[in-house]
Amino acid sequence: MAEVLPESVMRPEQLRLALVVGMLMSAGLLFAHPVDPKMNTEVIFDDEAAMRIRAEGVQEENYQLVLRFRHDEGGQITSNLTRVQELMQLEDEFLDGSNPETSWESEALYIDRIVTPFAAWSDAFDSLNRSLENASQWADVLLPENEEGWCGNNATEQERWGFEASLLMFPEGTNFGIACPAFSGASATQPPATNEILWLVYVGAGDNDKGGGDWNQLNIWAQKVSENTDYEISAVGVNMMYGKAKAIAEEELIFVIIPSIFLLGAMLTIGLRDWRTAAATVGGVGLVICAEVGALAALGFEFSVLDGIALPIIMGVAVDGAFWYSRSSRDREEVRSMLFVAMVTTIAAVSLALFSPIRAQRSLGLVMAIGIFLDWVLTRYVLEDFYLSRRASHDEKKESEQFGVSISWAWPIALLVLASIAVASPPGVNVLEVEKFLPEDVLALEEMEDLQSKYVLASSTVAWIIVDVEGDSQADYENVLNLQRQLGQHPSVISLETGLLQTPMVIGVSDSDSMNTIDDVVEFEGPSSLFNDMRMVSDGETTGVGIAVFIDGRNSDAAVQFTEDVEELLHINGMEGVVGGYLPVGAKAAETFEKTRVTQILAAGVAIFLVAFIALRVPIQAARIAVGAVAIGAAVDGMASIFGGRGVNTALAVLLGMGFAADYLSHASAEHRPTKLDMSARWWAALSSISVFVLLAMTTFPPARDSGRLLSVSILFSVILATCLALMHGEDGGSVHETSTI
Repeated sequence: MAEVLPESVMRPEQLRLALVVGMLMSAGLLFAHPVDPKMNTEVIFDDEAAMRIRAEGVQEENYQLVLRFRHDEGGQITSNLTRVQELMQLEDEFLDGSNPETSWESEALYIDRIVTPFAAWSDAFDSLNRSLENASQWADVLLPENEEGWCGNNATEQERWGFEASLLMFPEGTNFGIACPAFSGASATQPPATNEILWLVYVGAGDNDKGGGDWNQLNIWAQKVSENTDYEISAVGVNMMYGKAKAIAEEELIFVIIPSIFLLGAMLTIGLRDWRTAAATVGGVGLVICAEVGALAALGFEFSVLDGIALPIIMGVAVDGAFWYSRSSRDREEVRSMLFVAMVTTIAAVSLALFSPIRAQRSLGLVMAIGIFLDWVLTRYVLEDFYLSRRASHDEKKESEQFGVSISWAWPIALLVLASIAVASPPGVNVLEVEKFLPEDVLALEEMEDLQSKYVLASSTVAWIIVDVEGDSQADYENVLNLQRQLGQHPSVISLETGLLQTPMVIGVSDSDSMNTIDDVVEFEGPSSLFNDMRMVSDGETTGVGIAVFIDGRNSDAAVQFTEDVEELLHINGMEGVVGGYLPVGAKAAETFEKTRVTQILAAGVAIFLVAFIALRVPIQAARIAVGAVAIGAAVDGMASIFGGRGVNTALAVLLGMGFAADYLSHASAEHRPTKLDMSARWWAALSSISVFVLLAMTTFPPARDSGRLLSVSILFSVILATCLALMHGEDGGSVHETSTI
């Protein structure tokens, strides 16, 4: 008598239809919420100082970009009055859009303000009632002579900023002339003399584009103006390097994903000897990826370019079910159990990335975990019956010759080999700097090195100290001034040398005898020329203030020491605050990773053991899976060091490698005598995944390349280790045959 299902129980075909329709609808959300992945410090790091500036800062969020100017004919720019006035006019046209050949036309980014040396010069001369814009010769603004120049003790505030802007935005070796006659060879009767200058451009990304914008828009403007003027203009600096990295990553990941689809389809077709099963698998994983990305985009998830690395990885993980259902000797329930344990153990390993201090790791880990889960859902509830029906239709024997030899020594020997790789690998961790996102031969790196060798601004980086204060408190104002003086004495802080005095690059609250509070100083003296009003405000009241400190941008160890010293200084002074900035946060993250990477691998092993034990209820199986995963994790971590350096960008590949190990070991941990069909399923699944990861390893985008290399190695190690474990369950006495049931 046929079993009657309650109306509340969904039939298998109804469940399949509901899942497919749901995924299709999620994928359709991409039309309403197209993905525009970001690539900047905000999507890589969790910088508490930067987050507080964005949340509480008085000024709207903007980003500092850098332009470099040279004349087409070479020669001096700053000592040529005509060229100075041309660039001042170009600045006006850039802002007001009066000249189509030089105007800013991007709709995605808006220009908040520009800081240029000539604008600072103009203000310096204006403070003495001299007009640089209307001068016909240098004598009109340089005479009568100012013997001390703009770096003297009696200089006006505008003159001091004119000198500081020249130091920051002119290259090393410049004759500073009127900016500072105290320098050797300089004269108060001559303008500064250099053949190139920098502009600082502050851009906003608009209300609908949080977390940065497409910095390439500035490069497009620079190319347009270079063609229409006598100046060679290039967009440079850290943010532009991130923009270059984004362009490289997008181009190469598209190059990987499309061939990966065809390569994966070919491997499945050859391994399964069934193009229909291969097509269903590839189509299913495509649906999973589109559904996940569409749903996350609709929920407001902010994708980074690094998240794109997860897409070929999700494709590589999806093949397990096709091979085990269609090619192995295991029955339906065995395969279900194996794939479920593989899924939960893999997610258990990858999910540790969700607790990482690196935002990019958490984001990539989340995308991978969701993709792995959806792969399992599609295989288990949508494609399972189809796979099994294709197995039944094969014109081959349902018998599989079993291996009759037990090789019990293979498992411990394999573990020892993996351990030796970990022990023999070089120590040390790389700092996650922008250079780690660019190929070694890219021209942007050479230009950055050239900039750093010439400019104070390029060789330094900003460390932010956000201090809790009350804007109307005189005591807090005095405490902040005292803190700024103490910061200026730190050896990591860049100082501007005038020959007569040394000015630490600590930009915060101005020291004024006539003002008593932070609010008074900001209201009556105005903001810094480099940074606008740096107060933190909540409900209309000042709750904090930002202090920008320029430190050596090429010394990560010094950045870590600076962070620790400032935190201690805040504690000694009885002040509350946070320290942030691109290099301090990145260097601190690398130091933390170095101290905790072994603990992280062991923690992932514990997590894998717990979920495997809960799923299997067999301690010895769970222990084998966990021990093997830890061995793989340690070996892959060692390989990361051998391939070019371990770091926070390789940590997720180590965790995912442990997940792969748990996946393959879950297939082999049960005391099931190995068959040729099982071996075939295991190795074809591995080779299919490796084929995708090898393509990823062929890219030049370093995070994708490193992930591809490490994942290829981890799959290879995992399948070998799983084979060794499976061979422990063989029996002496030759080959036997056993009927396989579905």
